Amino acid sequence: MPHEPHLTSPWDYLLQRFNSELFPDLHLPLWVAALVLLVIQVILYNVRTRRLHRHEPLVTMQEWLLWTGITTFSLLLVEALFNWLFVFVLLTVILGIAAYIWVRFYRFPPLIEAYNAQLRRARFFSAAKYKHPEATVRAKRTTSRATPRGGRANKRKR
Repeated sequence: MPHEPHLTSPWDYLLQRFNSELFPDLHLPLWVAALVLLVIQVILYNVRTRRLHRHEPLVTMQEWLLWTGITTFSLLLVEALFNWLFVFVLLTVILGIAAYIWVRFYRFPPLIEAYNAQLRRARFFSAAKYKHPEATVRAKRTTSRATPRGGRANKRKR
């Protein structure tokens, strides 16, 4: 018995339940990918924040990416588990990708550029401060009177 082709239009799928019977090619790969990407997102956050803990804008960006990933992938898992309408699954994927792109390429690059400029200024002023070869060497005292070993010169009382 050959399968009869489905003669439904593409937009008719939007109002059907997202389950393995109606979407056999998408259901299993989507929820497995959501679970794997959720675990990878948490691991990546832990590794990156440990490495970048001194650079506050980069850590903040990782936090934004973490919460975007947790929200998107958890929603996809819930939608696959409870057979939500496919329109919600599709909206979650589109909005999750859009949020990732916005955070990574629009929200944080100006902040990171400003932070890099601040680091360059600090590095320049530090280099200028210690540019002279004897900048870190204490100057010798030019007093003719030697101080005792206690450190202070004895003052005479009158």
